[in-house]
Amino acid sequence: MPPSTAETQTHPAMPTIAQRQGWDLPSDLGEDEIARGLIAQMTLEEKVAMMSGHGFFEQLAEDDREWGARPYRAGSGNERLGIPPLYFTDGPRGVTRKGSTCFPCSMARGATFDEDLEFRIGQAIGVEARARGCTFSGAVCINLLRHPAWGRAQETYGEDQWHLGVMGAALGTGIQSHNVVGTVKHFALNSMENARFKVDVRANERAMHEVYLPHFKHCLDAGVATVMGAYNKVNGEYCGHSKELLTDILRGEWGFDGFVHSDWVRGVREVRGAAAGLDVENPEPLVYGEALVAAVENGEIAESVIDEACTRILRVQIRFARRPDPVLEYHAGLVASPEHIALAREAALKAAVLVENDETLPLNLGDTGTVAVLGRLADMPNTGDNGSSKVVPDYVVTPLDGFQRALGVDRVVHADEFDLEAARRAAALADSVVVVVGYTAEEEGEYIIGDIALGADQDPAAPTGNPTPPPRPSISDRPIGGDRSSLSLPEEQIALILAAAGSGRPVTVVIVAGSAVTVEEWRDAADAIVFGFYAGMEGGHALAELLLGKANFSGRLPFTVAKDEAHYPFFDPDADAIEYGYWHGYAKFDREVIEPRYAFGFGLSYTQYAQSDLVCEFAEDTIVCRLTVENVGSMEGEQVIQAYVGMPSSAVERPLRSLRGFTRVALAPGEKKRVEIRIPISTLRIRNPETHTWELEPGTYRIGLGASSRSLIESTVEIA
Repeated sequence: MPPSTAETQTHPAMPTIAQRQGWDLPSDLGEDEIARGLIAQMTLEEKVAMMSGHGFFEQLAEDDREWGARPYRAGSGNERLGIPPLYFTDGPRGVTRKGSTCFPCSMARGATFDEDLEFRIGQAIGVEARARGCTFSGAVCINLLRHPAWGRAQETYGEDQWHLGVMGAALGTGIQSHNVVGTVKHFALNSMENARFKVDVRANERAMHEVYLPHFKHCLDAGVATVMGAYNKVNGEYCGHSKELLTDILRGEWGFDGFVHSDWVRGVREVRGAAAGLDVENPEPLVYGEALVAAVENGEIAESVIDEACTRILRVQIRFARRPDPVLEYHAGLVASPEHIALAREAALKAAVLVENDETLPLNLGDTGTVAVLGRLADMPNTGDNGSSKVVPDYVVTPLDGFQRALGVDRVVHADEFDLEAARRAAALADSVVVVVGYTAEEEGEYIIGDIALGADQDPAAPTGNPTPPPRPSISDRPIGGDRSSLSLPEEQIALILAAAGSGRPVTVVIVAGSAVTVEEWRDAADAIVFGFYAGMEGGHALAELLLGKANFSGRLPFTVAKDEAHYPFFDPDADAIEYGYWHGYAKFDREVIEPRYAFGFGLSYTQYAQSDLVCEFAEDTIVCRLTVENVGSMEGEQVIQAYVGMPSSAVERPLRSLRGFTRVALAPGEKKRVEIRIPISTLRIRNPETHTWELEPGTYRIGLGASSRSLIESTVEIA
């Protein structure tokens, strides 16, 4: 994907990271030659030192335990040879530093189905990372949403593996356009929070390779340079020790030449992780360090393992360090710049999904009409969880702020669920009611015990001679975040919706959450329903614009909303072991002939669209699909066209339909455009578990294009 903003127009005369850091890299040698030459000059202890982060706990204590207060040294570095370390920042809502731009959460951005927007957000994160002294980003989370109760669902993009791959690749390559090394996480099968340090996730070969891994390969094929391992086990082996994942699949089958690093604390538990392909232990050498040196000296691990790990680390670092920078100077003025704040607002506008509207929206308030904005979340800066993805912007526009600024303070009244009588009075006196409901970091997010978990509920025992983390003072005995215990709204919020409806005024319900929320208990009391997600620092402005009709809805659900929680796959947040099967999301609903409340890809608009004249034909190794899309309503808008593929005559059971492409198209009233989506034939293959290879079945494939997974125009193609 080409750069799309002026700040990424690289000029050959621009300085490189190496030049900025004073790192002398020969211009006439390749990456591996330089790397191996440096490694040949190092002692074993120096090489092992490159395989971990350093100084994290001491730095955290100095920073009063503020996560991300400074860049963290997260691998590489050798002062004697002039090799700079990699400096890490997390994500994905932005750079995890105070004052950074806080974008809507990843799930919200998944609802945009906008690859170009996500690339531009990646560029902005890359700029702000560099301005904060960071050269390594952990912002690309692409774990698959298997069940909506997953606490960190907000950090990923949705339930579909193709969608995850496209959006993750866009973010990662955008970040890397500013020579910040990107990483995809958490590899692999990591979509439970509370039990993530112990759970053994079991999956057969088809489920692994067709459902839970392809989005990682998509991102790596696009050029994302590194991989973060997961805490959990897969088929009996911790991910940080899994030769199958880290060597056989990543390096062997996929040809990945970057490095793999651990998650923060307990991402690797034994020195044998190095031999499996885990190159960097973060944030400190709690397992590697002296213990890894000893393992090499006693013959337990070959020194060639250490050399190859260091080669992979340096290869990536040299590759990025030699590229000219797109910006002459990464200065503090680029952080939360007007351009980046506008980008956050654009994302919030495109993310919100309108799922119900009984002609209540847009609000028709005229010049004097009033609105009651109800709920404690309406007046709360609520941008997402408080774990490693936390961003603290200089301000947050709440929904209440957004309406007050759009209409004036005297036309907006507020009450919350803790005083239902006041809420009833406010609703009865207003012309329309907006009720903001959902969750906060207390109900869902990274699982935090006390003030911060840092990757584990308890500190792991460190090998003798390695640094031991300082004790963690607890500010609460109650865990924060984690997996949701229910997909329903809290009882007091349901009571608020019903109280508002009792006023007789039209009621719009706005849901703030990281994934699906069931609506059956109160849906009939609402006239309009919006999934607003954690909408970032500009979310309140965007919500007011959308509900007042100053902008049009164009978001589409990146997950399936069920009528009954039992329709989702089995989920146990405290599981010691769990089976991750082939079926989840819209594929499971299709297979079991279950009607969802809202389908994957669904979303309404203030205008109407018509699709017609689908044509599918071959062009080399691609199915080229063309569809005419027309705006038949009275307001300009953007339609999201999705392309699905199925093979009803397959010799093995496959999904009825699988997403294989999507695009947004902007249309004025009465305008029509011919849209093209290209589907590579290679994406139609299935995994043969007997031969451990990919195979393309000949036969008839059904291609469907349309506005959701359940609203399609279909055609067929024959593949010989």
